[in-house]
Amino acid sequence: MPESAATLSVLDALPPAVLGADARTLHEVLPGPTLVHLPGRRPEPLFVSVLLHGNETSGLQAMQQVLLAHAGRELPRALSIFFGNVVAAQAGVRRLDTQPDYNRVWPGGVLPAGDPHARAVQRLFGDVLDVMRARKVFASIDLHNTTGHNPFYCCVTELDVPHLQLASLFSRTVVHFRRPEGTQTSAFSRLCPSVACECGQANDMQGVARAAEFVTAVLHLAEIPAQAVRSGDVHLFHTVATVRLRDGVSFSFDATPATLRFGAELEWFNFRELEPGTVFAQCAEDAALCLDVRDEKDRDVGAQFLACRDGRIELLRGVMPAMLTRDARAVRQDCLCYFMERLGSP
Repeated sequence: MPESAATLSVLDALPPAVLGADARTLHEVLPGPTLVHLPGRRPEPLFVSVLLHGNETSGLQAMQQVLLAHAGRELPRALSIFFGNVVAAQAGVRRLDTQPDYNRVWPGGVLPAGDPHARAVQRLFGDVLDVMRARKVFASIDLHNTTGHNPFYCCVTELDVPHLQLASLFSRTVVHFRRPEGTQTSAFSRLCPSVACECGQANDMQGVARAAEFVTAVLHLAEIPAQAVRSGDVHLFHTVATVRLRDGVSFSFDATPATLRFGAELEWFNFRELEPGTVFAQCAEDAALCLDVRDEKDRDVGAQFLACRDGRIELLRGVMPAMLTRDARAVRQDCLCYFMERLGSP
């Protein structure tokens, strides 16, 4: 990992070239993780992070739109923007193979044993938290893109009123999660209302516009509403399990021979409530040997969710998947998907 990737730059003005850069050329302006503080009428800053995953570019585009719209005018609230994995953005990938995932190593996350790069990045992110704590951060927004076809939705690690009110300004679909650990959203939730926004797939300009509108709306808030979110204002889901491929398991999304063969329609399972018995994949081996399914306490719960019958992996209980994708690199670097269940009214 380049040395600059573990060094934080802090700026009190935005380099003008940032506004014209795309994700692949941003490194020419910001060589590594950079925190930029901009003044506004209300001093408590809104914190926005972009490019924690280098190929999730809508956050950068959205912030460029917000800043261009306010060019020559005072921002309604101070704004701190964190530009994350600029090196991976240059390569157009989620992360380099030599890097940790920049949204899994924030303080509170468990680091891979013997990985000095992950420790260095976690220290850097700890510095970001310390700076924003001192500045009395107002709220935190982490902008992402989804892998695979998913609706716009918001993620929270806390179910109290400020977090849900903030999330509802972006989408009525809200997902509560505890794992993965070490996320930016979880780390900032100890300081302020904190959400992660999933803005559709990269290069979806509707997602860019939605993110820009959301950031602009929060910049104009004097305070986050204190009244409870009303029943029906949000559709609330809870992540109950993370599904990963076990090491060495081959997979395909067509008729190519492999241990697991997923259908071409796989991504259309996202955010659909699937019934027990739904065929999840064709398999050459038992599901337990192929897929690692972990609940939010990191317990192996595969036998509760999946079974291999007559060469098919079937669901044993109703779930709603999210983040299913046919991007093989994303599957290897992160996970196959998350299983969710509907929660009652908050």
